[in-house]
Amino acid sequence: MHEEPARRVVITGLGAVSSIGIGAAEFLSGLRAGKSAAKPVTAFDTTGFDHAIACEILDFDPEPWIRNLDIETLGRASQFSVTAARMAVADAGLSEERLRDSPCLVSIGTTDGESRDLDHLVEQEVRQGPEHMDATVARRVPAGRLSAAIAQEFALRRVEAVTLPTACAAGNYAIGYGFDAIRSGDVEFALCGGADALCRKTFTGFYRLGTIAPERCQPFDIDRKGILTGEGAGVLLMESLESAVARGARIYAEVLGYGLNCDAHHPVAPNQDSVARCMRLALDNAGVKPEEVDFISAHGTGTKANDVTEASAIRQVFGDQAPPRTVSIKSMLGHSMGAASALAAIGCALALTEGFIPPTINHVQTDPECGLDCVPNRAIEADLKVVQNNGLAFGGNNAVVIFGSWDRQREGASS
Repeated sequence: MHEEPARRVVITGLGAVSSIGIGAAEFLSGLRAGKSAAKPVTAFDTTGFDHAIACEILDFDPEPWIRNLDIETLGRASQFSVTAARMAVADAGLSEERLRDSPCLVSIGTTDGESRDLDHLVEQEVRQGPEHMDATVARRVPAGRLSAAIAQEFALRRVEAVTLPTACAAGNYAIGYGFDAIRSGDVEFALCGGADALCRKTFTGFYRLGTIAPERCQPFDIDRKGILTGEGAGVLLMESLESAVARGARIYAEVLGYGLNCDAHHPVAPNQDSVARCMRLALDNAGVKPEEVDFISAHGTGTKANDVTEASAIRQVFGDQAPPRTVSIKSMLGHSMGAASALAAIGCALALTEGFIPPTINHVQTDPECGLDCVPNRAIEADLKVVQNNGLAFGGNNAVVIFGSWDRQREGASS
């Protein structure tokens, strides 16, 4: 008896709905340019807040992308996730018929689900009474809709659809789920990522914690003042290397491995040892040595607690002398919650393909307690082979994914 070798897993399609660009090409352009999406909040009434800046998507139109479902039956986060999934399928050059008839996984991570709709329902209940709550909006609320709606939009026949509510690390959790499913041969294709919409609940929660920045997000900067909340979705189409090569698909990157842990150390404070342990789990799973990592896409929220803890954990794993360049794209597009590590994963895949490292913008002076090269303000060209994507969440939910470059010369190693 011989076990079949584990299949290599590659990314062949990207779908990005973000505040710095909609679609992979616009998202890439935003990353290269160091575009900032910070602007005054329009999604809800901000009367009474001393400051209310966020990274909102103002030009989103789901109609060109959502073709089979009634858009009114979907909350904003579900609209984001379905749109990003359709973008990823189109980008991969995969026919809907092939996808429909193949064993598939849809795994979407989230922090808030459809909390924007919940905000609306609660306001109706408080102002007018429960009998005036909108039934159509109420039916949109279940978080499972973020993944189920994708399966319904494509009329998938052989599908597992799962929504992973592991907060700000959820996108990486979803990618890890897909990696295992393809690697083991359980599915042929996986649509994996994360989605969230800007909502009053989350903005207010972070505001009351004192972690909303008044103007801009400055990860790893000595004068950083906190996060900016954001929104969007990132979905990656993943398949085996054999499948991608057989159908002549463009390959953005290979998923080399991932690590997960949950330390439950504190409701909101990250634990350095646990973060370091998660990075080591990911590197071991990927078969990658620390010195092989070319850059890290950090969780990098712009709060003192996160930045110092994450930077210290990185030095704990990679050494104090020359840890990899470490960037935070949240400086550009804010903290998009469950979509954060999914959009960062798309950034990693594009960086590997295009040969550059995106910048950490709004940077003036690096905090000595962080002590990292965060590629301040301008993207740089780089020959990249291995990149690491960190996702850290409240409650100690940590998820780290390792990506590698791919070219035709590596094809022989798959056989």
